[in-house]
Amino acid sequence: MSGRFRVGAALTGIVVLTAAGLIAANGAQADPQVGKTAAVGRGQNPATVRLPHQELVQEQQLLQAETVESKLGSRVVGSYFDASGELVVAVSDAATAAAVRAAGAIPKLVRYTADQLRGVQGELDHVATGSSAGQVKSWYVDPVTGTVVVTVPAGARDLVTQRFLRAAEENGAMVTVRRSQGRPTLTDGEFGLLGGLQVDKNTGYTCSLGFNATTGDGQHIFLTAGHCTSGKPSWSRNGYVLGNTRTSSFPGNDFGTVSVIEGWDPQGRVERWGSEDVVVRGTASPTVGSMVCKSGKSTKWTCGRIVARDVTVNYGNNRVVKGLFQHTACVEAGDSGGANMSGDYAQGITSGAALISGQCLAKYGQQNESYSQPIGEALSASGASLVLG
Repeated sequence: MSGRFRVGAALTGIVVLTAAGLIAANGAQADPQVGKTAAVGRGQNPATVRLPHQELVQEQQLLQAETVESKLGSRVVGSYFDASGELVVAVSDAATAAAVRAAGAIPKLVRYTADQLRGVQGELDHVATGSSAGQVKSWYVDPVTGTVVVTVPAGARDLVTQRFLRAAEENGAMVTVRRSQGRPTLTDGEFGLLGGLQVDKNTGYTCSLGFNATTGDGQHIFLTAGHCTSGKPSWSRNGYVLGNTRTSSFPGNDFGTVSVIEGWDPQGRVERWGSEDVVVRGTASPTVGSMVCKSGKSTKWTCGRIVARDVTVNYGNNRVVKGLFQHTACVEAGDSGGANMSGDYAQGITSGAALISGQCLAKYGQQNESYSQPIGEALSASGASLVLG
């Protein structure tokens, strides 16, 4: 146990989240058994959703999606997997549609260009950071509708929210407004924030470990949520010192890194809670319609599908995070910073989720709304490489 030091019991405590909200899954301080995995969909156990053959096919399709989007660049509005599992690429002109078809994907012609839609999203980002988005939850370019989708809680009628919606609706048919339950909230204990394998902050709150990585000079670090590392706390696990916060990016982004001291064994694996560990083979960019499973301290291993990417999320108190992807896996308090996987490929780090009374929306018969930070941006900004299995 060279390099490990026992820390005091002051890290233990209780934080109760009672308000409905979107929670960045970091900050719970609970027994490891608290937060049993909830069924996703019609009574399914999320841990049983993972189908090896399906994931192999999807991994190949994810690579195809990355290739097509990389080749066509800003001419592509976005891509997604349709109900039959086929890759669909949204474009706004016939020439690009022909190029998509030649690449083996299905083109979908939409009315507005990528630049137009991203321009609208950028304007809304500016409104949110310059004044406030009120109770508006998120906004993103949606390749399925070919519009900017703005989500807002049902029943939100306050003046600030209405002002933001008026700014959005000035863009006419380029914007689609959707109303749903729950509100975005971070989860490390502050402002309703609560804290994969559990990692503990010296502030008394907990988060989940995302992925192990190494810096260019060979230093071991792990990635977690940026709202977990905000304030640059020190870290421990099971009462032993892990290390200190190295970098932190929140709001705007939601990722951070922690230096790991000698004596630990960082591995390229993700805890699957009761099943064989998932080996990390590399990284993949999020694609709408693809499966994603997340590992976290509270809800353990839950799975769903990616429904949007490049999402801007309003966590309130002027904490706006851009560039997240949205999915339907159950996420609750304590899951923040945990690993998001598509098959054996790292997708992202858990940021937050819409909750009702501290529970994911599926427990109330609704589709989950969970948010994650893409892994690629976090690695690039940190100058780090994943530890692979």
